Amino acid sequence: MADEIVRVIVKDAPVKAMAITGREMAERARQIHKSLPVGTAALGRSLMACAMMGDQLKGEGASVTLRFKGDGPMGTITVVADAEGNARGYAQNPAVILPPRADGKLDVGTAVGRDGTLTVIKDLDMRDPYVGMVPLTSGEIAEDVTGYFAISEQIPTACALGVLVDTDQSVLRAGGYLIQLLPGAGDEVIDKVEAGVNALGAVTEALMEEGMDAEGLLRRVLAGFEVEVLERHSVEYKCYCSRQRVSQALVSMGREELESLIEEQGKAELTCQFCDEVYHFDKGQLEELLEKATH
Repeated sequence: MADEIVRVIVKDAPVKAMAITGREMAERARQIHKSLPVGTAALGRSLMACAMMGDQLKGEGASVTLRFKGDGPMGTITVVADAEGNARGYAQNPAVILPPRADGKLDVGTAVGRDGTLTVIKDLDMRDPYVGMVPLTSGEIAEDVTGYFAISEQIPTACALGVLVDTDQSVLRAGGYLIQLLPGAGDEVIDKVEAGVNALGAVTEALMEEGMDAEGLLRRVLAGFEVEVLERHSVEYKCYCSRQRVSQALVSMGREELESLIEEQGKAELTCQFCDEVYHFDKGQLEELLEKATH
């Protein structure tokens, strides 16, 4: 089943909500970055959070970047999504090995680290991007995203994300939701949302039920409300790198840097951090780029 984002409106309360299924997205990231289970879970959760936040943006060319910079052994996780909810990302050390938590779950919080920052950059394809930075809450990703919305955007939010890794280290299930209270949501609404969140429990366990999808997650969490599906569409792990973009990056290095690269190495090999695609440039191709950099 293809990954998808589903957006709903709640007819009888000031609540907006969306959910994602992201097994393919998380699995593609695992294959590209050769991550081990705890890294797969951290990267998968980050990608799905970013995909949902990207999907909230308006305007072609808009994007959102999340940077989880904790003090854990995984190092910094960087994920980027477009306005359609397609995401890509990487971690400094995706192959980290850690023992599971006391409850048997993957210890994402320790892998990411609890001391650090979450930076959110929203580029709406205008002059200056919006940048918000908040301290990490737990390093578990969903709680950090919840903290970001509460502190930086003043939107009470319930976020849950889960990645279930199979015994062969591939991704078995992945999904999550984002439920946000709008102005005017009183205690009764808050109590109902909290009850729904508690009733659903862990996202990965719910997704193991036959036929459970993104819409099912939302209907379960928002069981106390009248819910109508507003939009649903497929999303994927999608990188925008190309030979042309890499060429532009080389040109932007400037004449002196390019000249020394040609003299010292006579070639260039650049690897995209997001998809591991390798771009080779021989001496002749670099000299052509030098010509462009000169004009």
